[in-house]
Amino acid sequence: MALNFSRRLLAKLAGLSALGLAMPAAAAERKGKPAQDRFVPAAFPKAFVWGTATSSYQIEGAVNEDGRGPSIWDTFSHTAGKIADHSNGDRANEHYHRYREDVQLIKRLGARAYRFSIAWPRVFPDGTGTPNPKGLDFYNRLIDQLLANGIEPYATLYHWDLPQALEDRAGGWRSSDTSKAFGDYAGHVAARISDRVKNIFTINEAGRFLNFGYGWGIDAPGLKLPAAELNQARHNVVLGHGLAVQAIRAAARKGTRVGPAENIAACVPAFATPEHIRATEMATRELNAGLLGVMLEGKYTDGFLEYAGKDAPKFTAEELKIIGAKNDFVGLNIYAPQFYIAASDKKPGWAVLPFPSSFPHMNSEWLHIGPEVIYWAPKIAAKIWNIDTIYISENGTSSEDKLRDDGKVYDLDRISFLRNYLAQLQRATSEGVPVKGYFLWSLMDNFEWIFGYEKRFGLYHVDFQTQVRTPKLSTEFFRDVVARNAIGP
Repeated sequence: MALNFSRRLLAKLAGLSALGLAMPAAAAERKGKPAQDRFVPAAFPKAFVWGTATSSYQIEGAVNEDGRGPSIWDTFSHTAGKIADHSNGDRANEHYHRYREDVQLIKRLGARAYRFSIAWPRVFPDGTGTPNPKGLDFYNRLIDQLLANGIEPYATLYHWDLPQALEDRAGGWRSSDTSKAFGDYAGHVAARISDRVKNIFTINEAGRFLNFGYGWGIDAPGLKLPAAELNQARHNVVLGHGLAVQAIRAAARKGTRVGPAENIAACVPAFATPEHIRATEMATRELNAGLLGVMLEGKYTDGFLEYAGKDAPKFTAEELKIIGAKNDFVGLNIYAPQFYIAASDKKPGWAVLPFPSSFPHMNSEWLHIGPEVIYWAPKIAAKIWNIDTIYISENGTSSEDKLRDDGKVYDLDRISFLRNYLAQLQRATSEGVPVKGYFLWSLMDNFEWIFGYEKRFGLYHVDFQTQVRTPKLSTEFFRDVVARNAIGP
């Protein structure tokens, strides 16, 4: 009886609300008297950068056009059993030919920035040697189109599509020859786009492509290296980052800014008390020591070297100096809390708590819902590494994203996800955490790596047969956030 009564009462209240007969507290708010218990942080900073993001292999297609060489993802996706839906990126979104249309999608959002990646094998089909002018011509056309529409380009030099020739010839990131080749490629590109592109990300998500591609055999190139070789590959990647920073400083126009985009091992305190927050700071530093940490500190922590033991990477003092070259900003890709941390009286002073099986997640099962991560991760990173400019270089979620009979996509779960995450980010910036911009992943549905086209992260739905782009309900939500520069009360 009590349950039925509650339902009737809720229905009655809903009906009264629909007629405008809301309860006193809500009525007071409408009259400009906010409820006393409502916390409304300041809006995002005035110059906050709102953008969306994509990557070359995931959207471009045209893999055999204008002199582009094969990448490790071309090879991997054409290997039987590697991609869930047996697809590949040969065609993808046909962005290589539809980029003008896609720029208009960004413009309709009101976003004033776009983070895209440059395909290394388009520019250097063999990884090194003679450049291919037609490859860079495409990106010059894209950059010009963005600028003509009032959208600032943010370029990423490496989003996983390593030239297959480097994998065959040098062993890919297993060799420092690839690090040096990446530096040369970075300098070549920077010299030719920095007259219009002022912000360049070097390497995207080293933590993902190294562990999945070189450690566990899940991503391209599909290797399962022993711990020592994997750690050496990690070192070669951060060395490549450092060499790229040096090359960009030498070749780019004055004022060009550079930094990494890393999927930080995002730690959240289990309880927001001083001892647990301090433990989370220590955990963040140690769990990121092999990649982001060494890039920002120019050294490996004692804890990392002790843990690696005989499998620690081989390096020189000069290499560490290169790796630690000053960055102008740090991009953090943040989707889900990777670790909840509690203080411990045992060494090292912190403990990772296990996720219960009931922990909520989005359409992608790995994407645990923890909005507070986008508050804590940049806040802690800024403190422990003294970072003054952070971009959230990726954040977003997959959703069911079915086209309904009325031709629309009602991705309410994505809107809920973004509303809660952006509210936490707004909380961070209102407290002075130096996050200067946010790039939503992704502009449109695309080839989602090992999931093929089964996982959809876009603001725009893509029919991969017809290539029709359809705005989802979330486009309206994101447009409103950008226009107001805030998550509204």
